[in-house]
Amino acid sequence: MARFTGCRFDRGGLGAVTSPEQGRLAGPLSMSVANLCHRLQSQVSARTAAGFAEVLRRLGAPLQVAVAGRIKSGKSTLVNALIGRRVAPTDIGECTRLVTRFQYGTVDRVEIVFADGRKQVLPFAADGMIPAELGVDIEQVSHIEAYLTNAVLQGMTVIDTPGLGSLDAASVSRTEQLLGAAKHRKEEDDEGSDELDDTSRNAVAGAEAVLYVVTQGVRADDQQALAAFTAATASREAGPVNAIAVLNKADTIAPESVDGAGGDVWKAATLLAEKQASTLKPRVADVLPVIGLIAESAESGGFTSADAEALRQLAVLDDDVLQTMLISADIFTSWECDVPAGTRLRLLEKLDLFGVSHAVEAIRKEPEITAGALRRSLLDASGLEAVRQRLSIVFAARADGIKAAAALASVTALAHASGDPAERQRVHDAIEVLLAKPEAHQLRLLEALTLVASGAVDMPEDLSEEVLRVGSNADIGAQLGKPGAPRPELAAHALERAGWWRSFASFGATPAQSRVAHVVHRAYFLIWQQVREPQG
Repeated sequence: MARFTGCRFDRGGLGAVTSPEQGRLAGPLSMSVANLCHRLQSQVSARTAAGFAEVLRRLGAPLQVAVAGRIKSGKSTLVNALIGRRVAPTDIGECTRLVTRFQYGTVDRVEIVFADGRKQVLPFAADGMIPAELGVDIEQVSHIEAYLTNAVLQGMTVIDTPGLGSLDAASVSRTEQLLGAAKHRKEEDDEGSDELDDTSRNAVAGAEAVLYVVTQGVRADDQQALAAFTAATASREAGPVNAIAVLNKADTIAPESVDGAGGDVWKAATLLAEKQASTLKPRVADVLPVIGLIAESAESGGFTSADAEALRQLAVLDDDVLQTMLISADIFTSWECDVPAGTRLRLLEKLDLFGVSHAVEAIRKEPEITAGALRRSLLDASGLEAVRQRLSIVFAARADGIKAAAALASVTALAHASGDPAERQRVHDAIEVLLAKPEAHQLRLLEALTLVASGAVDMPEDLSEEVLRVGSNADIGAQLGKPGAPRPELAAHALERAGWWRSFASFGATPAQSRVAHVVHRAYFLIWQQVREPQG
């Protein structure tokens, strides 16, 4: 495995490492890569050294997660929910044709970044959102930078991308340039400049992880788009290493259309998400249902005490009347009742029929429920917390490995683009020394996972699934396929599988399979060392 392609690593609870030169690093692997870049800067060309400086800057920055999906899939609504502030425009406009990066700042501000590097400060709209219309020629705009005093963004930069399926060529180009896809087309060609050229810049500019938003129907081009987005990240098509998906608008699923749902909307959404996960794997680690609209309203301050009071008025209506009103949005807003039609329309815009029904049921069960408790009930019903937990497991808790792997992929790409065989070999040798260290084995494992997931190494289906399981999970029980099992059982199983993979590597495996098998054997052996009972 000479060429590093980029993967992720379970940080295992290690705290962040800081360096005065790189800023806050995610952990020891990131520090090792930073040290490698420092050592190599004096041994490579000025252009490659400039690229390494950008890698160092990125290592000290928060993890960058691109949110992608089809147009009208509710991406921007979900972005607002994740950030906890309604700031990303959700209606079609100029802004939704551009990439917008939401990152932490000490002062709230929006900047338009032009293709020539110029920046223009943009005031927020009266409603606190980024204006849908920018007042500039967007053909000259690269992207938008939104800086927010938001705790969530201290650990994660969220990149909102244009909705797929309606992008013009300029939007596609802008998205590729920012996420780094253009490097795959150009990195063979550019040589000779001492500046950080477009090829080098794109090699280190990609997002490091992808959150892909789907709705009820997963199309073939969804899979193609997901593959393109994971390929465009700095982790170089890492698949389940750095991507999860969410089934948004889960409340719009007709439960009778899903076998086994038993008439329950959320059960139907969960079953459909599981089906979509099998369709999208190995491109994603998981698919989770979510109701972005309710999550946004509950989390961003959109749900008010006035809304709670209006729901209380609806809760006292005769049940037959209310059930009739909840048949459709038109009936809900046109039915004659004491709650004004405008108020009901506002509730629909914030909660839709599912959210209204859930809130009314919560009030009827607990008539004295406060507005705050009702908001929390709606948030629970949205599924956002499960998405956040999965984000934490797949992305945040593994930031050290994701960033280190992405950085190594960028270092490799920069050396490859230099056109100097000696420089390329020098960088290759340095990376091999780093990967030979025991603490870097997780990077070897996750490179093996990437090779298997992408089909670069063909494995029998059951073995592919085992590699994906071992490399895609943070919890040891989940890695071993034995969640909740006692430590002695985990240790025995890990040792047994270590022996099996060692035998497979030596007998019956192809050379490519053997290289993967040796890595998996070592992973199981390290797990065994970690969980075995202390010897008396």
